[in-house]
Amino acid sequence: MRLWSLHPELLDRQGLIAGWREALLAQAVLAGRTRGYRRHPQLARFADQRVPQREIGRYLVGLADEADRRGYRFDRARIDRPGPPGGQLTVTDGQLALEHRHLITKLAARSPELVDELGPARAHPLFVVTSGPPAEWERVRFDHEQ
Repeated sequence: MRLWSLHPELLDRQGLIAGWREALLAQAVLAGRTRGYRRHPQLARFADQRVPQREIGRYLVGLADEADRRGYRFDRARIDRPGPPGGQLTVTDGQLALEHRHLITKLAARSPELVDELGPARAHPLFVVTSGPPAEWERVRFDHEQ
């Protein structure tokens, strides 16, 4: 499961669609509708919130907004608690940088023509960026970081 902290406009088609599906799964986990993935590290930042379902709903709205911009049709009726995606959670600049490098690696393999067009790391509208290292729950590491 990858719940990108990056702005959805940075994701390619596959990344945006996969992100939508994975965020819907995360929503089901946080709502207690499924037993799998309950301990997944990327859920921690949502599960630690006062109203986790509201925050994952805001995250999903940000993905759906980008899908609309591209002319895709994500079913917003599947969002349990939709709300404005404005910054509520924090993400560190170190986490964004790590995810940006991870996305570049993925794009180089599946959509190399998009790598040069990617642009700088920006956060999903749900997140407010703070200074700091990658999140402790992050499992992706690159050779030079291990």
